[in-house]
Amino acid sequence: MAVAQDKLHPKARAIVDQLASLPRLPTMTPAEARGRPEPLAAAPEAVASVTARTIPGPGGPMPIRIYRPKDALRGALVYFHGGGWVIGSLEGSDGACRALANRSRSVVISIGYRLAPETKFPGPVEDAYAAVRWTADNAADLRIDPTRIAVGGSSAGGNLAAVAALVARDRGGPKIAFQLLTVPVTELSSRAGSHREFSEGYGLTAADMEWFGRHYVRSEADANEPYASVLRADLHGLPPAFVITAECDPLRDDGEAYAEKLRSLGIRASYKRYAGMFHGFMSFLGVLPEASEAFDDAGAALRQGLA
Repeated sequence: MAVAQDKLHPKARAIVDQLASLPRLPTMTPAEARGRPEPLAAAPEAVASVTARTIPGPGGPMPIRIYRPKDALRGALVYFHGGGWVIGSLEGSDGACRALANRSRSVVISIGYRLAPETKFPGPVEDAYAAVRWTADNAADLRIDPTRIAVGGSSAGGNLAAVAALVARDRGGPKIAFQLLTVPVTELSSRAGSHREFSEGYGLTAADMEWFGRHYVRSEADANEPYASVLRADLHGLPPAFVITAECDPLRDDGEAYAEKLRSLGIRASYKRYAGMFHGFMSFLGVLPEASEAFDDAGAALRQGLA
């Protein structure tokens, strides 16, 4: 453990050690976990406009936020926040959405999908697909090109983004142009090496992942479903992807394996591993230089993917 700990950048280690002082997720109820303080980051970036509204969803009206940057291009990113399908919110992903909108010059549509355990798998998947479908159907009103729609998200949101692309393929549309996945969950029952190496002491723990999974899926059979563990799916016909991973993240190997599997099928896909970083490093924009670099890279990849 001591050798692996040295892989964390000193600034990242200081943040992880601070986070360790918070109550641990496995000791909390979902309601208690949703009340935990959000990580402190830089002041939110200005964008041209932010519009809050609701759209029809499988479980009723679904809240969204639409971020429009100055000099917006015609592309759009449908974005799903992280939080293990249990926590996280539109407000918590506000800074990330502003940064992505500005760096990609794309309209970012942030989705307030239903959370587990109140809505278990596949409910959030259906919400994610409904949001993508709504975006394509309302492209004219959104002033976007319906052929230039990307999906993206962080952690569990990255999982929902990849799965939404899979569902769209399986249901005959809409056609997704690009996937932007940051530290995504691609496998719920993973035994990859990074899960063992970084199971404790790096922010996200093995116990946390077990807690999230227990609330999200009803059974091991659910966890093995391709719409839950997208790494197990037939990925033929999926859109190009850019995957961001962190060196000291238990999810690292699964995210990279997803990009490699796409690439093995002839799909344009790549990943970038950020040395010395932990799972939630992109939440510390303005604190960690690597977070700024990751958002710059994500914005450039999205611009290219929607060009």
